[in-house]
This record gives sequence, structure tokens and C-alpha cells, in this order.
Amino acid sequence: MEAQYDFSQGKRGAIDPTLRGKTRIAISLDDEVLAWFREQVHLADRGNYQTLIKEALRQYIQQSSEPLREDARTH
Repeated sequence: MEAQYDFSQGKRGAIDPTLRGKTRIAISLDDEVLAWFREQVHLADRGNYQTLIKEALRQYIQQSSEPLREDARTH
């Protein structure tokens, strides 16, 4: 290890730039929900859970004709 490191050219934030048309966010999911999506990817032996979650949301949006109601949400 060096005694000193030069971080003067360092940049804050994500290392990989976000692709055009995408927004990086942080989201909290229930453990059971995340486990289900991870299990689906494991059973399919391909893909990743984030892509599966995005696809599930897209399908919901396409099939849903009414907005979510406050009383329909679970906490």
C-alpha cells in the first residue's frame, strides 16, 4: 500500500453511468417480495431479478385501467 493516494481526480456517485431513458433510484421492497423475484430467476436459471421486477411493473401498467387507491396499498 502506498502511504498516500491522490483522489483529486475522483468523482462522486455511481461508477457506471445511467443509460439514457433510465433513472437510478433506491427502493425498499419487502423481503418476501424480493425473495420471490430472486427465486423466479433461480428457477429459470437465467436473467436477473431487477429486470424481472421491471417487466412485472410494465405488465401491471399495461393491464391496469385504474390508478392504485390508497386503501389498496399494503404497508
